Amino acid sequence: MHQYDLYGIGAALLDTEIEVSDEDLSTLGVEKGVMTLVDDTRQQQLVDDLQDHLITARRACGGSGANTVIASSYFGLKAFYSCKVAADENGDFYRSNLGAAGVDYPASLQEADGGTTGKCLVLITPDAERSMNTYLGISEKLSVAELDQEALASSRWAYIEGYLVSSDTGRQAAITLREQAQQAGVKTALSLSDPAMVQFFGEGLREMIGGGVDMLFCNRDEALGFTGTDSLDSAAEALRDYCLSFAITLGADGALLWDGTQLQRVTSPEVHAIDTNGAGDMFAGAFLYGINREMGFTEAGELACRAAAQVVSQYGPRLQAEQHSELLATVI
Repeated sequence: MHQYDLYGIGAALLDTEIEVSDEDLSTLGVEKGVMTLVDDTRQQQLVDDLQDHLITARRACGGSGANTVIASSYFGLKAFYSCKVAADENGDFYRSNLGAAGVDYPASLQEADGGTTGKCLVLITPDAERSMNTYLGISEKLSVAELDQEALASSRWAYIEGYLVSSDTGRQAAITLREQAQQAGVKTALSLSDPAMVQFFGEGLREMIGGGVDMLFCNRDEALGFTGTDSLDSAAEALRDYCLSFAITLGADGALLWDGTQLQRVTSPEVHAIDTNGAGDMFAGAFLYGINREMGFTEAGELACRAAAQVVSQYGPRLQAEQHSELLATVI
């Protein structure tokens, strides 16, 4: 009997979303469309420079892995999340958000250390692209100490956020989690997370994957960069060396899925995209819900595409709780 359907690990970040122009990005020196790690001074400088934009800012408990795990919980999975927050207001806010979403977490999260809870400044341009400037804060010290072996061993799936590769202790925690999961017969999934992670930390991601994971999530740019190929077909072939199955998200073009036997294409509904932040996270959360509930890859992929399309059509990296049940009503 499994206590949890999904055990996730990732950074705990307080997201602040701000609408900006491409000119703003250029003036601020922000690289568009990727996640850039910054120190506290740089992030505060960006906030100061954007003071006139803060009136429309939105704050949310985030981090890629958390978005995925929370989505899976709202869809109906029993979920657990390992992360690290500080003993500050943002840490309190983060724990409260996890609990409100029905996600369990290690006792160590209540025993927060000094320092600063991680923060991510998400800049949204009119074309819906998100450019992230992340100060990891105490999340940079996420380590094997935050793992809960008992919860992991009683889970069906373990989900690893690829952003952990940028921290030495986080990368080791991810590797240890994968090894412990495989020893316990728990299926493993990993997201490549961001083109910048693939570009600058490709070898570390390969260490996290080890001999292979059961499921790999990535977008087109990450797939091409990680495999060093120049076509989607070539990337799809090369990815099979790292996983038993995968999903390559293609934005408005849906997704390409490999179920271990055959490639499948699923389409995405046409929507007016205003904010792509969290789209890949939502796709993974919905997909993991689907395969946990015995959906086939096509059905799970269609649900995931609809969920991601809903996310990009509104602001914020996640949906409201009731929107998950509305999406499920379309497939049940």
